[in-house]
Amino acid sequence: MLNYSVASERNQEVILAILRQLLRVDEQVLEIGSGSGQHSIHFCRALPDITWNPSELENNLVALAANLKQAGIANINRPLALDVSWSHWPVTDLSAVYTANTLHIVSWQQVEALFEGVGRCLKSQGLLIIYGPFRYAGQFTTPSNAEFDRWLRLQDSASGIRDFEAVQRLAERQGLVLLADHAMPANNQLLVWERVGDI
Repeated sequence: MLNYSVASERNQEVILAILRQLLRVDEQVLEIGSGSGQHSIHFCRALPDITWNPSELENNLVALAANLKQAGIANINRPLALDVSWSHWPVTDLSAVYTANTLHIVSWQQVEALFEGVGRCLKSQGLLIIYGPFRYAGQFTTPSNAEFDRWLRLQDSASGIRDFEAVQRLAERQGLVLLADHAMPANNQLLVWERVGDI
């Protein structure tokens, strides 16, 4: 598999356990930042009644498409080129948007753009599901997350672990209500919001 991710292999089962409770038959799910496609493949094998729309930046699409083609799973659509900063995304009327380990590797402006895009594309009662590390009240949940944040900022000063409260404000602007904040292994969280109406 091209661009194989050990982290994706490690966390996919615990994430799937929660997705089983959240996703219903015939739902259209957009995954932002699909990477190698490991989550797409694992989740769609286990949830054959949903339709998964993987996406990546254009320069990452070839490897993703090759991995998905090799897997040959019917309920995964052809991967989309998607940059969250685009003013128009190539999908609308979504039942759910899912993204894992993305908010801390992009700039804050891109985090804002992601929420704005979700606001344009997620239908009423749709879900936004985000997996990754967060800070709470300005504090890291573990010393290892603090070290990880320092490492991220050395690679790119615009990246870093995000404050839950700041992300929550972005969600509220898009009519999203927090349903759950699940503590996950390896010092991560799985946050789930629901769109309560059009804004």
